[in-house]
Amino acid sequence: MLYLHFKQDYLIFNIKKMILEVVIPNVAESITEVTLGTWFVKTGDYVKLDQPICEVETDKASQELIAEKAGIIELVVAEGDDVAVGGLIAKIDTSAAAPAETEAPKSEIKVEATPTPVEKPKEEKADTNYATGTPSPAARKIVSENQLDVNKISGTGKNGRITKEDALLAVQNGTATLQQSIQNLIQQPNAFDRTGEVKKMPRIRKVISERLVFAKNSTAMLTTFNEVNMQPIMDIRTKYKDKFKETHGINLGFMSFFTKACSLALMKFPEVNAYIDVEKGELIYHNYADISIAVSTPKGLVVPVIRNAESLSMDGIEKAVALLAKKGRDGNLTMEDMEGGTFTITNGGVFGSLMSTPIINPPQSAILGMHKIQDRVMVENGQMIIRPMMYLALSYDHRIIDGKESVGFLVTVKDYLENPEKMLIGSDPVEALLML
Repeated sequence: MLYLHFKQDYLIFNIKKMILEVVIPNVAESITEVTLGTWFVKTGDYVKLDQPICEVETDKASQELIAEKAGIIELVVAEGDDVAVGGLIAKIDTSAAAPAETEAPKSEIKVEATPTPVEKPKEEKADTNYATGTPSPAARKIVSENQLDVNKISGTGKNGRITKEDALLAVQNGTATLQQSIQNLIQQPNAFDRTGEVKKMPRIRKVISERLVFAKNSTAMLTTFNEVNMQPIMDIRTKYKDKFKETHGINLGFMSFFTKACSLALMKFPEVNAYIDVEKGELIYHNYADISIAVSTPKGLVVPVIRNAESLSMDGIEKAVALLAKKGRDGNLTMEDMEGGTFTITNGGVFGSLMSTPIINPPQSAILGMHKIQDRVMVENGQMIIRPMMYLALSYDHRIIDGKESVGFLVTVKDYLENPEKMLIGSDPVEALLML
């Protein structure tokens, strides 16, 4: 049989069939292998042009592959298999004819004679108007003796009353016992169950673990802490949140304030926004702030990037955060969303964390950790007063950032958050007026 190979289009012709080979595309320069996550079709299915056929997991995100041509598909690899870039995963017979679309046969309407209802004999004076679910005296005895849950019994008597037959049927089925109801409610596993299960480690979790270990072993990481009074920010949100949403169509959250504060502080402390190129022995400085936002997804922690955060308005930041968070939850983040980033913000406070030491996201040199807002007694002007306080943590690479820069950066972020009007022009308005 004669075959002609065209590597560019991955087409193979023979006398009878035209086969399209489906291969893993080059999704990014740094990615050489992916994991076949989920097949949306099975062998023998007819796939249409641009129909999603599978989902592949890369080092940073998951993405769908679509059929470049229509035809009958044959799967080559299984779910969970690791496949190199350019590797064959399926074949599509593009010469196969599309299956004829058949209409479902119209069901004939059958008219059956309605049987004459047979009136049940009354057990006792059942004409009394009982509440729904109330057992009859005869049924009540059965319920008590067998410890049945009346809420699990469907009454067939008048007004939903539980009859003797209903109670006996519940005993026979065994689904209305109080013990079964409690077990279904708490769903507690067997205390003496020593079984376990083994699952393949997802590719994204492998990469996360490798990067965390790399960050711990290859950086001189330290963490400095401070705390910020969140009352000014909370007052602004309370006063302007409705008008902000009406004007911009997005909620006013905390992340926009922190992103704006960090962007301005990064311009004052360029070392915090830089990183080390170890191979070349160079320090790479950035005149822009691409802020990575840590987002928790069902498959793990990802860090999509807000580009040029220093140039965005508050609503622009909020819209960017909302879009990236939604794409992360839906598994629709692309490689472009994940690449780059000069500084990272992570918010453990949404999970209740009071204080932590976040790990640097390499090759970046610093990461800011937000935490839970908690009312604490503070001393102001010699008076004790309750304030909503948040601990801030800045983890940084001491190879490039000294203590002076790290503490100065964190104090500057704190100052911006406690005096939000300074974020309008990046400095104290009075000092700017006096050119100090």
